[in-house]
Amino acid sequence: MYRDTLSLLGPALPVVSFLGRLPTAMCQLGSLLLVAETSGSLATAGLTGGALAAGQTVAGPVIGRLADRHGQRGVVLAASLANAVAVTALVLAALGHAPTGPLTLLGALAGATVPQVGPLARTRSVALARRFGADDRTVGTVLSFEGTLDEVSFVLGPALVGLAAALAHPAAALLLAALLLAVCGTAFALHPTATATARPASTRSGAAERTRLPGSAHALRGAMVLQGAMFGASQAGITALTERLDAPAQAGLVYAAMGVMSAAVGLSMAAVPDRIGLTARWRAATAGLVVLSVPLLFVGSLGALYAVVVVLGAAYAPHLITVFGLTERTVPAARLAESMAFLTSGTVGGQALALAVSGRLAEGRGAPAAFAVAVGAAVACALLSWAVRVTPPVRELRPAVAERSG
Repeated sequence: MYRDTLSLLGPALPVVSFLGRLPTAMCQLGSLLLVAETSGSLATAGLTGGALAAGQTVAGPVIGRLADRHGQRGVVLAASLANAVAVTALVLAALGHAPTGPLTLLGALAGATVPQVGPLARTRSVALARRFGADDRTVGTVLSFEGTLDEVSFVLGPALVGLAAALAHPAAALLLAALLLAVCGTAFALHPTATATARPASTRSGAAERTRLPGSAHALRGAMVLQGAMFGASQAGITALTERLDAPAQAGLVYAAMGVMSAAVGLSMAAVPDRIGLTARWRAATAGLVVLSVPLLFVGSLGALYAVVVVLGAAYAPHLITVFGLTERTVPAARLAESMAFLTSGTVGGQALALAVSGRLAEGRGAPAAFAVAVGAAVACALLSWAVRVTPPVRELRPAVAERSG
C-alpha cells in the first residue's frame, strides 16, 4: 500500500514536506533552551515558549483558511519566509539579551507565522489521491503515511535541538530551523503539486466560503485538544519522575521512545481491514488511550516508566490518524486545509495548556498528579467518541471518478 502512496506523491514531495515541518518540532523546545540559557530566567523562557505556542494555535487555522481560499503556493511561500525571519530575529534578540517583552513578542510572531506544512501536506496528499480516483483505503494509507511523518519529526526535532545544545548552543538548532524553513518551506510551496488543492472559480463564491461545518467537526477538534493535553501532561509527569529518580537526562529519551512506538504503529494502520469503520476505530483508539494511560499513575521506577510510556505510544497514532481521517470525510472540501490546521493547532494549544497546569501540579504533588491529568484527558476523549455522532460525508468522496464517468 505504501508503494502506491509513494508512487502517487512522487519522490520529492515527502522529503520537502518532512524537512519543511521539522522546524515546527524544533522551535518549541529550542526557544525554551535558548532563552533560558541567554537570559538565565526560566520564567522568561516559559513566557517566550508559551507565546510561540499561542501564536501557532491562534494563527494556524487562519493560514489554513487562506490556503483554502487562495491556494497553497503563495500562502506557504509567504509564511515560510516570514517564519524564517521571525525565528532568526528571536535568536538574535536572545543572543543580544533582549528584555522579556520583545522576546515574548518575537516568540508569538514565530508561532503565528508557522507555515503549517504538516496540515497542508495532508490536504495536498488527499487531494492528489482523490484526483487520481483513489478509494477510501488508499486515502487512509496516505493519512497514515502523513501521520508517521509527523511522528518522526516530533521525535527527531527535539533530538536535534538537544544534540545542538550539547555540542554547540541552542541558537544553532534554531538557525538550522530557520534555514530549513527558508529552503524546504519554499520548495514545498513551489512544488508542482501545490495546485492540487486549487478549486474552480465557480466554487469560490461567498456562499462557498460560508459553508458551515457539521457539529461533529468541532467535536473532532475537541478530541485533538484533549490529545494535546495528554502529550503535555505526560511530558510534565515524565520530567518530574525522572528528576525524582535522579535521571533528568532520561526524560527526552523516554518521550522519544514513545514517539518511535507511535510512528511504528501509525505505519501499520494501513493494514486495518476496511470492514472496521472510522467511528469504530475512533472509539477503539480512545479506549486504548484510557486503558494504557492508567498504569502511569502507579509508575515508580525508570524501567517501568519506559515500559508504560512506550506501550501508551501505541494508542496515540491510531487516534490521531483516525481523527484526521474522520475530518477528511466530513468537512466540505472548501474548508479542508483550515480544518486540518485547526486539528494541529488544537493539539499544540492543548499541549501547552496542560503542560503549564500539570507542571505546577507535579511540582507540588509529584508526577502522579501530572499523569492524572493525562488520564483525565484520555477519559474525556473516550466519552467524546461515544457521545458524538459523526455525520455522513457532506461532499462527494471521489470527485475524480465522477468527472471521468461524466
